[in-house]
Formats: sequence, C-alpha cells, structure tokens
Amino acid sequence: MALLAVEVALQRILEDVLPLGAETIPLDQAYDRVLAEPVSALRTQPPFDGSAMDGYATRGVDCAVAGARLSLIGEVAAGSVFSGSIGEHECVRIFTGAPLPSGADTVVIQENVKIPTPGVIELLEPTATGQNIRLAGIDFRQGDPLIEKGCVLGPAALSLAASANHARLAVVRRPLVAIISTGDELLPPGSTPGPGQIISSNTYGIAACARSVGADVLDLGIAPDRKDALSARVKQAMEAGADVLVTSGGASVGDHDIVREVLSTEGMILDFWKIAIRPGKPLLFGKMGKTRCLGLPGNPVASFICSQVFLKPLLARLGARPFGQHIRNAISGADMPKNGPRQDYVRAQLEERKDGQLIATPFSMQDSSMLRIMANAGGLIVRPPFAPALKMGDLCPVLIPG
Repeated sequence: MALLAVEVALQRILEDVLPLGAETIPLDQAYDRVLAEPVSALRTQPPFDGSAMDGYATRGVDCAVAGARLSLIGEVAAGSVFSGSIGEHECVRIFTGAPLPSGADTVVIQENVKIPTPGVIELLEPTATGQNIRLAGIDFRQGDPLIEKGCVLGPAALSLAASANHARLAVVRRPLVAIISTGDELLPPGSTPGPGQIISSNTYGIAACARSVGADVLDLGIAPDRKDALSARVKQAMEAGADVLVTSGGASVGDHDIVREVLSTEGMILDFWKIAIRPGKPLLFGKMGKTRCLGLPGNPVASFICSQVFLKPLLARLGARPFGQHIRNAISGADMPKNGPRQDYVRAQLEERKDGQLIATPFSMQDSSMLRIMANAGGLIVRPPFAPALKMGDLCPVLIPG
C-alpha cells in the first residue's frame, strides 16, 4: 500500500476542523486569547474636553501675545470638576487629565508662564487657541467598532478594551490536548533509570508545541505497555473533554505497539496510519466522537517534527488562531543526495550572512533519537519525495520551528 503524502495527511487532519465555541472570561485573563466577537466602545473616550498638560486653562483670545496677564481664579485636578466659569482675562490652574472648565478653550503649559504677583500669571510666549486640549471622543465614541473578531489579544488590545469599559470578553475556547506517553521503558525526569530504562522526554516537546498555539495541556503520564493501562488513560482523556488526544510511542508494528488496537477498541475510527515522512512514518490519525486522535512515533525527533507539522496546525485551527509554517529559502551548505519516497525533514544548522541570505548546513548524523542535534538545529531542510540531489550552494526550503 502506498504511503500517504504529508500534504494529503495534513489535509485530512484539517478538512472538517472548525473553531471551538466561545466562552466569556474576565479581562485580566484574556491575554493571548482569540477574540470570538468584535468589540465596540461602551463609552466615549475621553468623555469630556480635558487638559493634555499641566498648566493654566483659559480663553485663547486672552493668550495670543507674550506678556499678557491673567487672573488665577481656581484650580482643578484629574477626577474633579471646576464649578465656576472662566471669564475675560481669567485662568484656572489645571492638571493633566482634568476636565476643561466652562468658558476655557486653551491650556497654557506651566513652563510658558511666570507669576509676577500671587494670583496672577504672565505669559512668556503666546499660545494658540485650542492648544494642549484633548477633545471629547478624540480616541473613540460610544458604539465605535474597536477590535475585530479573531484578534489575538495583546497588551494594547486589552488596554483598549478596558478603556472602552469592557470587564469581560468573549473569546474562543482553548483546545484541550491530552497527552499519553507509552512504554515500559519510560520513567519521568528526575528518576534513576534501571537496566533497559530511559527518561521520558516526548511529552514536554509535544506540550510546548501545543501551548505555543494557545492550547491547554492535560498530561496523563506514562502508560506501560498494557492494554488496560492505556485504555484507562484514554478514558481519562475522554472524561476530561479532550479536543485532541495525543499518544507518543506504540504506534508502529511491534508486538508491544498497542496504541492503534486500544484506541480502536475505545471507539476511534481510524482515518490513516503510516505516512510518507521521515522521521515519523508510523503516525496515525482518527476520530473518537468529537475528539481527534493523533498517534505520534516514540522516537523523540520524530515526535517533535510530527508535532510541528501536524499537531500545531490542527490546534491553531481549533482555536481560531492564525498559523503558518515559517519556511524560508536557504542555500545548502553541503551536498545532499537525492531523496527517497518519503518527505524528509533534515536537521540543519542555520547561519545568516550579512546580506540576509540564509545558509542551511545539514548535520552529518540524522538519527531520529538524537535530541541534542534537534535542539541545536535552527531549521529543517524540507526534501520532498524523490527530490534530486542538491549541490552545495543550491537553494532549498527550510522549515524553522516556532
């Protein structure tokens, strides 16, 4: 049977995926969430004509020339209102953010006056009418559209929503990803491995990939190579309402590779198993009700690359989050042989020249168990199936993991 192409596999994973429903949350919890509904202003900002500077509120007609003198009749600070009205040749001491008193249309900044006698100010230079005033509604008015649906809420957008008097916002629900590592040989970090045992690492890379596109993670730990143990964790994932169930390991064809059988027993409808990718051939995908199941290979590098290529786009679409693989053209820093029938993701060291041209030099070792090389790789040279040989200096596409 021909292996499924990477592009076809990704298309089948994403083909009927729609964003999850909305939930309304407090504003202080909305950072990096995706807005589910547009935000309009609930108020006008600023709600009144106010001072943009510390100085003196007066009439523009009375401060058109240097040397003009004005009588000081009061003071107003932010949060208070001057109860009187400014008349001819009068002024009120005003501070930034305070409402402009009745009768005033200009603010003279404090640096441009002197006080020759108590209760009197003298202008050192003229001030044009309307200077240093923020007019009501200059930022926005009640009902104005402010933030579009689909916006990933950052600091500026949150400040704007707060200024518009929104205490809560409707956002797209974060996808919940349940992760199960499988294997009798695995122990959690911090353990002392016995004979034949290794430290489990895949969950941490998978979880980081999930969180990088806004998903929540439920770590269900390590399941030994027993059907009952794996089945129990699958049930936990379903009870928790996982949108995506990710397993790591146990998806190949060995006697202890039980993931496909257990998931099918628990109700998964298999879509595909095995794709034309290197590393990561034994990847499987299916659906268990509304939960999408992604069985990743156990080899650490294969697990990471498949998370980047398949899991992140899936989670981004569920969360209505913009996503695109970061792919750049680079110059190959070494000769590369022609590729075989599987799309290869070759770990490479990246160097950017002064002219901005990227150079990608593949590591000599490409074993899918070697995490140090994966961690040191700035990118992955993408070699399509049956790609011809590359000479040093030839252009090649490079996927830069995010």
